[in-house]
Amino acid sequence: MNSQQLLGPSFYAAALQTTCDAVNNLPDTATARASMNSTIERLAVEVRATKQFVGQDTRLVVLPEYVLTAYPLGDTVSGWAEKAALDMDGPEYDALGKIAQDNKLFLAGNAYEKDPNFPGIYFQTCFILGDSGNLIFRYRRLNSMFAPTPHDVWDKYLDIYGLEGVFPVAKTEIGNLAAVASEEILYPEIARCLAMRGAEVFLHSTGEMGSMSDTPKAIARKARALENMAYVVSANAGGIAGHDLPFSATDGRSSIVDYRGLVLAESGWGQTMTAHASIDLNALRKHRRRPGMSNVLSRQRFELFAESYATLGSQPANALLDDEGGLVEPTREHFLGAQQTAIKKLSDDGII
Repeated sequence: MNSQQLLGPSFYAAALQTTCDAVNNLPDTATARASMNSTIERLAVEVRATKQFVGQDTRLVVLPEYVLTAYPLGDTVSGWAEKAALDMDGPEYDALGKIAQDNKLFLAGNAYEKDPNFPGIYFQTCFILGDSGNLIFRYRRLNSMFAPTPHDVWDKYLDIYGLEGVFPVAKTEIGNLAAVASEEILYPEIARCLAMRGAEVFLHSTGEMGSMSDTPKAIARKARALENMAYVVSANAGGIAGHDLPFSATDGRSSIVDYRGLVLAESGWGQTMTAHASIDLNALRKHRRRPGMSNVLSRQRFELFAESYATLGSQPANALLDDEGGLVEPTREHFLGAQQTAIKKLSDDGII
């Protein structure tokens, strides 16, 4: 690759630390949808103001995890799908796309989403809307404690979307973008599989308890950035309204981490856009092509680990498919039972 091809843009990214309005305590779907639409109207104002403050070279804004709904609590899986999950071509994406288009930026976030191929369940989905207003990227969370994932319907999911649909990377004018959902930042394999497909900027929509001490996710953000030589733009909620926990239980420390694992910007608490920083793709690409000990991505020997991953796993695929390949709607208790089974297997195998 010649030097002209190597050059990449420099632009500003912002992690918008905004309030999530919970819909789990709302009585019906219509009320929940009205709340979601109200949130989108508020986001339109906040995104516009963020770009005006940070600067006209702001090309990327990342929103928190489950920004339109907060998390499910008290609903069944199918009930939450009906109340709070977006259709893949739903009007909410159109409205969010208009925000991206009006502000000439890329808008990333996270929502619960229905898929007509898997009726009765939902997936937690990270999305990117391009500056044209079109949805250009969709990633479904692969590791979740109490929700269905593509791995639970693995064979059917691969038949429909293929492995590139499981680990997507959007090749855009502001770099190769990928998403990691919330606590998935703790799982290095997910970010690594995305980096292996060219990801340069990880968009991390999260909902977590901020702390004055380094939390596991704060540590992991630096590690994922360093080991993959990539930027991480991480947006946490600025509080969750309308649920039973204290408002600020999920709040604070949105951040931007560079490809050396250095925190470029970090928010305090509350609704804010103070986590903004320059993303320099030219510097990143030069760093990735520079021989030396610090080039850990080029020094990694991936094939060393293939057999261990293939044979020592503890969470089996297709947990929500029956013997005929049909979809089984899970109860919430199913997911805890799956973890208990995994712990027993790890114990029986002498791993833990």
